[in-house]
Amino acid sequence: MPSTGDHTSKPVGGIKIINASLFRMGTKSMAEAYKILGYRTHHAIDDPSTVPWHLIEEAAEGKWPNVPGARPRRPYTRSDWDAIWGSYDVVTDVASPFTMDLAQAYPDAVRHRPAGFRIVVVQLRIGGGAQPMVTIFSVFGLRSGNALRKCFLGFFHARSLEEIKSNARGAYDRYFDDVRRLIPEERRLEHKLEAGWAPLCAFLRKEVPDVPFPRLNDRAAHTAHSRANFRNSLSLVLRNMFYWVVGVIFVGCLAWYLQGRLFSRE
Repeated sequence: MPSTGDHTSKPVGGIKIINASLFRMGTKSMAEAYKILGYRTHHAIDDPSTVPWHLIEEAAEGKWPNVPGARPRRPYTRSDWDAIWGSYDVVTDVASPFTMDLAQAYPDAVRHRPAGFRIVVVQLRIGGGAQPMVTIFSVFGLRSGNALRKCFLGFFHARSLEEIKSNARGAYDRYFDDVRRLIPEERRLEHKLEAGWAPLCAFLRKEVPDVPFPRLNDRAAHTAHSRANFRNSLSLVLRNMFYWVVGVIFVGCLAWYLQGRLFSRE
């Protein structure tokens, strides 16, 4: 069923548009385009600290129970997805591995996929060298590394970075074949960024904005943004580590004090 009416007001019935493009496939440009059109849009890279990563991790474990480190979870339902993205009209990037689940949970949503995708595996950082850092980050309160790791391994039916590389093309092809097969054509748009506003606005029944179509997050910008996010995450981990060390010292001093008092009474 095609999208009808104006979606700039508070959404009725949850998510209206599922941007099914995977990571590094024009999602930042599309997210900005949706915002210009008046939609409340979720794009994780804009502010990863606002993402409930523990819920994303739970969703991944429920969808792919066999990924390394997964705990037993039930598959997410509509109320669970609402807890993550219920306040948004449009979901992008981090939501894309769950496109089919979201399509079932939000049957009135418009499904949208810009064409011309890249091999996302070159952007992943979940190999053996990075895993200790992911583990350290998770111990001190940052779940994003574990959440994304489980999403990537699950989506690519892999147990390692090497298997992701070997499975990448097949997983991409199956994913987009499923999108085309399961989502009716009248509710699906395959949009190339170079096509600009016209096809997108016609599909969403919106006026064409009097601004250029956004082209954001090229490789250099993405690298700079990723480094900034890493520095912010590291700063948060170091702060949490400081509080943890202070807490341990405090508890140790308190135990030493109480033990001294106990012995002095004897």
